[in-house]
Amino acid sequence: MSLLENHKIKLRALEPDDLDTLFSVENSSDLWDVSNTLVPYSRDLLKKYIDNAHQDIYEAKQLRLVISNQKDHMIVGLIDLFDYDPLNQRAGIGILILKPFRHKGFASSALKQFTEYAFDHLDLHQLYANIPSDNQNSLDLFEKLNFLHIGTQKDWIKRKGEFKHVERYQFINPNHL
Repeated sequence: MSLLENHKIKLRALEPDDLDTLFSVENSSDLWDVSNTLVPYSRDLLKKYIDNAHQDIYEAKQLRLVISNQKDHMIVGLIDLFDYDPLNQRAGIGILILKPFRHKGFASSALKQFTEYAFDHLDLHQLYANIPSDNQNSLDLFEKLNFLHIGTQKDWIKRKGEFKHVERYQFINPNHL
């Protein structure tokens, strides 16, 4: 198996065939709170994003991969590195599992594999995640995979007219200690 796969999932680059899935995800207003999005994206803009997804992480400062099921190669979600900082060897990480595939082990499998890739291949020193306090599934996921809770940002995001706290998590590469 490659660096980007395990028995359950395979992480792969965005392909032109992923446009419909990306369009659906990016335009789901249910997810806008998590992604800090306020407006929908056009197909044309998302097509251009996919066309430019080949950019090196050093140039783009981000990396988005598709999570697919090893069994049938169905797309089960997306995983992102963002705010990549090569000087300090850190990046933010986010994950989205599509509703029909939640609570089936895909998130933990993908997050574990992606963390190993970020540490072993990209030589990152640390990853961090910002998780809304009311997203218990994500809080549990990151804690399960040894991300350390490092603080709470009070009233950090506004959702439906109400301010919410955001929990900060960090994972230091154990091979860099």
